[in-house]
Amino acid sequence: MTEALAHVRDLASFVAASPSSFHAAAEAARRLSAAGFTELDESSQWEPAGRHFVVRDGAIVAWIQPPRATAVTPFRVLGAHTDSPGFKLKPKPTTGSHGWLQAGVEVYGSPLLNSWLDRELEFAGRLVFSDGSTELVRTGPFLRFPQLAIHLDRGVGDEGLKLSRQHHMKPVFGVGDVADVDLLGHLAALVERKGEEVDGYDVVVADTAAPVVFGYGDALFASGRLDNLSSVHSGLTALLRLGDDLNDIAVFAAFDHEEVGSATRSGASGPLLADVLSRISAGLGASDSDRMRAIAESWCLSADAGHAVHPNYSDRHDPVNKPLLNHGPLVKINANQRYATDATGAAEWARACRQVSVNYQEFVSSNDLPCGSTIGPLTATRLGIRTIDAGIALLSMHSARELCGVQDPAAFCAAIEAFFAPA
Repeated sequence: MTEALAHVRDLASFVAASPSSFHAAAEAARRLSAAGFTELDESSQWEPAGRHFVVRDGAIVAWIQPPRATAVTPFRVLGAHTDSPGFKLKPKPTTGSHGWLQAGVEVYGSPLLNSWLDRELEFAGRLVFSDGSTELVRTGPFLRFPQLAIHLDRGVGDEGLKLSRQHHMKPVFGVGDVADVDLLGHLAALVERKGEEVDGYDVVVADTAAPVVFGYGDALFASGRLDNLSSVHSGLTALLRLGDDLNDIAVFAAFDHEEVGSATRSGASGPLLADVLSRISAGLGASDSDRMRAIAESWCLSADAGHAVHPNYSDRHDPVNKPLLNHGPLVKINANQRYATDATGAAEWARACRQVSVNYQEFVSSNDLPCGSTIGPLTATRLGIRTIDAGIALLSMHSARELCGVQDPAAFCAAIEAFFAPA
C-alpha cells in the first residue's frame, strides 16, 4: 500500500501541474529531461538512438532505442491522451450582463455539465503572440459556474437539473463594466505581455481543487482529469523506470484531442506517431520492408480509463462483468471493435500482468448501452499494429472530479512496465 500511496501522490502532483494538454506535455517533457532524455526538434535532422522525446503542441512522444536495436527491431508503444472534457475559451471571450463579468466558453468534448457548477476554476493553456512566441498561462482560481438557488427553481429536486450549454454555462469571474475589462489582456499580463499582442490562443477551463486520498483505509483517490492523465502518468512513469537492456524499442505517446475525435495533427488520427516511428526506423537504416517487418512484430497498449460498476446504477453495467476499484486495471473488450483488444491482445495483457503479479479485470459494456471508444482502434487502423485497450477503473468519468482506487494506478504502471519489457 505504501508504494500505491506514493504513486498516487506523484500522480496528484502531475495532475496539479497539468491543467491543460499543453501543460501536461510540458510537465512530461520536464520529467523526461530531468531523467536524461533529450528533446528533438521535428524540423531538424535526428539522431534517434538512445533516449529522446518530441513535443507537438499538446502531445508528446518519448522513446528508448536500446543499443542493440536493428532495422527490424519491433516497437512497444504505450498510447494515451493529454486532454480532458470541459470548456474552451471562445473568440471575443470577455462578456457579461447585469453587472457581472463573464467569459464566453465553448463545450469541449462531453463533460458532465452539472459537475462543473459551484467550483473554483481556472483558465489554462497557451497564448501565441504577434512576434511568433508562445507562452503557457494559468490563472489559478478565477471563475465559477454558479448554480441557480433552489428558491428560484423549486422543481429541480423532483424534475432534475436541465442545463443549456449556451445560456447556463457562462461562467462569472467578477463584477464590473465589460467595457473596462479585457480577459485576454489579463491572461497576457500573467506572462508580462499585452492583450493586443495576442494573435491566437488555446485556453481551457480546469478545476483547481487539489487531488485527495480519502475514505475507509485511505482506499479512494479523487482528482480532476483522471481521464486520462492517470494513463499518461502511469505510462510515463513506467518508461522512466526502464533501463537500456530492452529487446524492443519502448515508445510513450500521449496525444491531444482524443475527447473530440483525435482528427488533428497532434491527435491519434494524425501522423505524429507514424512520423516518429518512421524516423526511428530511418535512423536504423531500415528499408520499407524492414519497417513492415518491425511493425508486424510490434504492439500498442492503448491506455485509457474505463468504468467501475456504480453501486447506485448497477443496471447500467453488464450483469456479469462488474469491475471494482482496487481490484486491478481493466482490459477493455468490445465485439464491435470500439476497443481494439482481441484474443491475442487479451493474452498479451494477461502475460504482462502475470509477469508482475498484478490482478486485472475484464470490462465489457451492457448490450443496452452504446460503448465509447479510444485511440486503440485508430492506432490499429492507422499503423496496422497489434493493439490492446486497457486502463484503470473510474467512477464519475467526465466529471470535473473523478474517482479511482488508490491501488489501481500503481498496479497499472507495473503492468505497463512489463508490457514494455517482457521477461
